[in-house]
Amino acid sequence: MKFLSLILSNLKRKKLRTTLTILSIFVAFLLFGFLCALKEGLLAGVNMADADRLIIRNKITLILPLPKSYENRILNTPGVDAVASSSWFGGIYQDPKNFFATIPVDPETFLDLYKEIVLPKEQKDEWMRTRNGAIVGKTLVEKFGWKIGDTIPLTSPIWGQPANQSAWEFKIVGIFDSKKKAGDATSSLYFRWDYFDEGKQEERQKGQVGWYTVRVKNADDAAAIATKIDDQFANSPYETKTEAEGAFASSFAQQIGDIATIVMGVISAVFFTILLVAGNTMSQAVRERTEELGVLKAMGFTNGLVLFLVLIESCVIACLGGFVGLGVAWLIASLGNPVPDIIPSLHLPTRDVIIGACSALALGIIAGAVPALQAMRLQIATALRRN
Repeated sequence: MKFLSLILSNLKRKKLRTTLTILSIFVAFLLFGFLCALKEGLLAGVNMADADRLIIRNKITLILPLPKSYENRILNTPGVDAVASSSWFGGIYQDPKNFFATIPVDPETFLDLYKEIVLPKEQKDEWMRTRNGAIVGKTLVEKFGWKIGDTIPLTSPIWGQPANQSAWEFKIVGIFDSKKKAGDATSSLYFRWDYFDEGKQEERQKGQVGWYTVRVKNADDAAAIATKIDDQFANSPYETKTEAEGAFASSFAQQIGDIATIVMGVISAVFFTILLVAGNTMSQAVRERTEELGVLKAMGFTNGLVLFLVLIESCVIACLGGFVGLGVAWLIASLGNPVPDIIPSLHLPTRDVIIGACSALALGIIAGAVPALQAMRLQIATALRRN
């Protein structure tokens, strides 16, 4: 701490250069925080997946359906505890920008399978009674100002309009919350599959679902049960692919691209650029203070102490910009998700904050390593001869 004033005075020597370097690092770590929060949001389904749940989809591709008649055969498979069907509706409310997850399900099996859904009993009972009833996550309710009893019209670019209607109309009979907070699962709307199937205009589309969710009795047997299910439907017109819920969510996210690889690629490019900027700044600072470094050594400062001072100066610049950038990213992410209909959640995990902080410190050490070594090897006579 006794050398702090010396370090600070060196940082203030070229205030504009130091400020611009810190701002560059700040922007880099702000971007790092945003990208980590984005990755966490896009992969929220993977993080929320249960080990005892499997997803069954068409073997060829997710967009091809499966027969509703498969449900009983799947339920009778040894080791299967429960099964529920789902489909992707892709609802739009009033404007194409208002797109959110809209999924037709069987209310009873759906709520039994997804225990994390919190829905009052009276609202559940009303959902069972109301043909066009729907339950809505609290995030959507807050966004659009809906309330129980409202009838909302939705359009679907996939399924078109229902028979004899200009739009699909749903009556809100329940507002649900979720026990899981790793990702915000309350930005979806669920409605009854029988109402959905009844409204399809094309007969060939009826009696079909998008995928099945299965709960197994023993999570350790999940792989074996998945094989049993797929073997049942092998060589049929609708062959299946059964995988863990986390793997299914990951493959769904991969339709956008390899999120983790994209994030790492962008972050690596940015960090490499910032490393060059910070390294150049420290190199210039050491060159400008060659004579002063010689004086310090003449006064008794050891080579190791000079090395330490230059490294600390570099780390102060990197950590100041990095920590503030991470803090601002965390603060913005904690204020709430501005696009819940696109990204299920937006928060910066503590794990990534720690990684970012360690990266800032590493950036300071690496950027200051070469200039520090040059300062350490500097000869007193050589330094004092230079103007």
